[in-house]
Amino acid sequence: MNKLNPEKQKQVIAALVEGNSIRATVRMTGVAKNTIIKLLESVGRACDEYQDKVLRDLTCKRIQCDEIWAFCYAKAKNVPEEKKGQFGYGDVWTFTAICADTKLIPSWHLGNRDGGNAKIFMMDLASRLKNRVQLTTDGHKMYLNAVEDAFGGEIDFGQLVKLYGNNPESEVRYSPAECTGIEKHTIEGNPDKAHVSTSYVERANLTMRMGMRRFTRLTNAFSKKVDNLGYAVALHFMYYNFCRVHQSLRVTPAMEAGVTDHVWKIEEILNLLNI
Repeated sequence: MNKLNPEKQKQVIAALVEGNSIRATVRMTGVAKNTIIKLLESVGRACDEYQDKVLRDLTCKRIQCDEIWAFCYAKAKNVPEEKKGQFGYGDVWTFTAICADTKLIPSWHLGNRDGGNAKIFMMDLASRLKNRVQLTTDGHKMYLNAVEDAFGGEIDFGQLVKLYGNNPESEVRYSPAECTGIEKHTIEGNPDKAHVSTSYVERANLTMRMGMRRFTRLTNAFSKKVDNLGYAVALHFMYYNFCRVHQSLRVTPAMEAGVTDHVWKIEEILNLLNI
């Protein structure tokens, strides 16, 4: 990586943030696979550290949270016996939060889909917010204790519970079940029912699937190591928050949230390596 000139580094990062796999990036740029992986590791770590530092004292008003599934090494059913139960082998969930107004992603966490990881995620989210917010999650029970532990009573918390039907005539393999209705529940405080929604965070999760080849379903582009998945996620959110102009906002989420005053370029992400 040290011998890779800045222009080649820029080409590699540009390819990765637009949803290309490692092997596709090799073919497009002519850079060796191991060199690309080392660059991703260095840049991903720098992006994680930078966002951890600057995404603080945020004045968000409405936060939506969700989880998105992926897997590492192998699907859970194919994980060898000696590796079963070890994090990074099989299912990996990425918890994500989005500010409904600025579209900023202030917090994320990779882990198992359980109460312990939900608490870690919520504690991190709470540490980044300056004021009381309205929070919406799906109906998963793991959030009940996690939100209470992280925010106490200083939260307006609602859950959106989706009701699913089972229509065999419309079923297609790998397609989700048909949503037949929703229920909105007040859990804590006084959330505005009109804003109890997970639409923005679900759309952001779709952006993750389109922007990171590792999240694409039914391919062989999955992460072989969970650390590399983490680096890819950090790079993705750095590009999403700071570089990518949101279509409806006409600025980047970081600009809308007052974290930066300009649209970042990929060269600026690479400059984080020198900080």
